[in-house]
This record gives sequence, C-alpha cells and structure tokens, in this order.
Amino acid sequence: MTDRVRTGVVGVGSMGRHHARVYSELPGVELVGVADLDRERAAEVAAAFDTRVRDQDELLSVADAVSIVVPTRHHEAVARSAIDAGTHLLVEKPFVDDTEAGREIIGAARASDLVLQVGHVERFNPAVQSLEDVVAEVDPIAFAARRQGPPVDRDTSDSVVFDLMIHDIDIVCSLADAPVSSVTAAGIRDGGHVLAQLTFDDGTAAALTASRVTQRRIRDLSVTAEDCHVEVDYVDQSVRIHRHSLPEYVATDGDVRYRHESVIERPTVETGEPLKNELSSFADAVRTGEQPQTTGADGLRAVELATEVERALERSADPETPAVVYP
Repeated sequence: MTDRVRTGVVGVGSMGRHHARVYSELPGVELVGVADLDRERAAEVAAAFDTRVRDQDELLSVADAVSIVVPTRHHEAVARSAIDAGTHLLVEKPFVDDTEAGREIIGAARASDLVLQVGHVERFNPAVQSLEDVVAEVDPIAFAARRQGPPVDRDTSDSVVFDLMIHDIDIVCSLADAPVSSVTAAGIRDGGHVLAQLTFDDGTAAALTASRVTQRRIRDLSVTAEDCHVEVDYVDQSVRIHRHSLPEYVATDGDVRYRHESVIERPTVETGEPLKNELSSFADAVRTGEQPQTTGADGLRAVELATEVERALERSADPETPAVVYP
C-alpha cells in the first residue's frame, strides 16, 4: 500500500454524495470513482467531484477502499463483494439488517486481513471525542440522549430506531463500562417517536429518545456522575461540565426565593466536520493496517441492541407479553 489511498463510493444518494465530496478533499486520498444504480445521479456526483462513474465490480477492483452507502438491505451483498475483491470497506450504519450476516462479514474481513469500519459518524464529532476524556475521569451514573426533529426528505426505510436512535445506542455503549442487562421501550405516533431505556450490568442506565415528529431539531447527550453533570450538544459541538452545585434560599425584599448555582466548565473543543474526521480515520486505518475506531463488532452490537429496542416496542404494545431481559 502506498501512502495514497484510492477510494470509491458505492451508493451516492444524499449521504453517499457527502462521502464522495470528503474523499475528494482529503489529503493523501484519491477518489477513483463512484457507483450507483441511478447512472444519471452517479454522473452528476462524479462531475461535481472530478471522478468517474464505474460499475460496482470495476470500482471494487480499482479502489483500495470503499464506502458502502446503499440502503441497509443491500449492505450485506455489497460488503461481501468488497471482501471478495480484497477491498477495505466502510459500511454506513446500521451495519446490517441481519445479525448472523454481520458476524459472517466480520469473520470474512478478518480472514482476508481487510479493514472493516462501520459508519457511526457521531463517534467522530469533536464534542464526543472531548466527552470521552471527561468520562474517563468520572464515574457515570446515567446517560440521557435526545435525537429529535421533523420528517426529513431522504430515504427513511429504516425505522426511527435504526435510523436515529442507533447513533446514541452506539455512543452510550462506547462510554459505559458494562454490558447491557435489560431493554425497555415505548413508542407513539406509529413508531415515529420512541423512548427507550438501557440498563447496564453495573447499575447505570441510559434514557434515549428518537423522533421524526418533533418540530425542533435536537441532538444532545448528558452524562450524570457523582460529582458533575456533563452536557454535550452535537450540533454546536460544545461540552459543558456542571460542578460544585450550591443550592440556597435567598431573602429579597421580604420574599424568599430559591437559587441554584454551579460552576460551569467549558472545555475547548476543536470544531470540525465529523464525516471528514471519520473518513480520514478510515483512510489512516487502511494505510497503517490498524484497527479502525468503530469496528464491525461495534456496529453489530448497535444493531443487536436496536433490534432489542424494537422487540421491546412490540412487547409494550401487547400488555399480555411478559417482559424479558437482554440478550
């Protein structure tokens, strides 16, 4: 492998187009082509980013590494083709729609000594990377995440759990020190708004909300620990740490009022585009042969838990079905 990584994108819809754009901008990376069943769309993207339209097999044969950004139901087939061609692969989230297929893909990539990364882009949000340093120094008690907004104009064949909540499932599992022991969930508006709770073996818990029917775009995460409360805004890429809470009652002109103050720290966060960080990390893993930051095992764990959330939704809709614990 030379220092220059030849990359391609299979599937250039709304998200795949951004993969192509970023590859065309990264130093040490050459975008050698894009493939899509919609040849007109592929041609438009190729022209925009100075590359070529290729059919899938040709692209896999000339690229060192590809992003697979097709609908989830096609991930397995394209991933297997990439592995057969000896091409390193980044598979967008959700990794697969069948967990057994996911295990087989992980095994096949390992046997072929190929880098397999799963596209959980929020791991590469600078605010989350800053949060990881904070959490390493505290003892988390609970996590809470909200990923809400109005309906979007893109492929939403994946449920709100697999499309939105899976991001936060991956994040909280990467921050927690224990495996998940139970999963509960409830949904409203035909599953367009879902609330789930994950309980971990060490007693910590995560409350997750995902919605496509909220008329305000919210992307945030909070971590409660013994001596602090940490708030992350994914959109603003900001972190705030609340420490040393000082509640007191204050008398003013004969009125007694409650005041609650705390020291707020704002760690410096090096802002940047998460997708650019993600694809740069993928290219580095391909170049060095090191394990990627988000592995196939990480992607599979997120899929397994998202599946458990959907099963919990089914149980909550049928009061006669007894609750069960994960796995």
